Amino acid sequence: MNEKYWYLKRCPVFGDLTPEQIQLLETQCYVSEFQRGEVIYLPGDLGSSAMLLARGRVRIYHVTQEGKQALLGFVEPSELFGELSAYNGSVREEYAEASEDSLVVLLPREVVGRMMVEHPSVSMRLTALFGLRLKRIERRLKSLLFRSSRERLMHMLLELSERYGRPTEDGILITRKFSHQDMASIIGATRETVTITLGELQEEGVLQIARRRITLKDTDAMIVATGFGPLQMART
Repeated sequence: MNEKYWYLKRCPVFGDLTPEQIQLLETQCYVSEFQRGEVIYLPGDLGSSAMLLARGRVRIYHVTQEGKQALLGFVEPSELFGELSAYNGSVREEYAEASEDSLVVLLPREVVGRMMVEHPSVSMRLTALFGLRLKRIERRLKSLLFRSSRERLMHMLLELSERYGRPTEDGILITRKFSHQDMASIIGATRETVTITLGELQEEGVLQIARRRITLKDTDAMIVATGFGPLQMART
């Protein structure tokens, strides 16, 4: 059986499809490999396909007028990306770049549209995905506009724990590694500011850093300091 079948089967958007329906979908999409650092799409590219990350990791970012990267987030295996442009036929507005060697399943726009018409569950899950990502963007914008760099960093760490967190005896472990530059690009600060602030928060006992992984030890204090509110939508 083609490996695309398993990648599609693991994607929550297609979670209610039968094996036969997944196999039919598999015949209508194709796979592309991207090396680390290779751009998958650029602003201005036509959104002709939605994409499913099968293996690796993808970073989504904008480039500001000053030439700086504003990191919007990462795509992990089994997640869709680029689906909004494919849904409405618009051009891409951001960069997608492989941050690791990656395997991507491309689902043509007309296939996505037909799946939404023929399978209400796909339409509902995609709509929920659009809404979830819009809420994330709105929450991120509020954080950038109204908070200090320290508060923005704590807010971002809470966001990461929401997505990647795993409870441990010491607190909430963020299971994915993020460089200080990545975090700086997300919150609109310098790498030096992130490094200093993380050190301060560790000294205060708010978090712990070991082997480049961060454990949030006092999420209650972070929530109070940032006004962080969890997204009231199921993960997709």
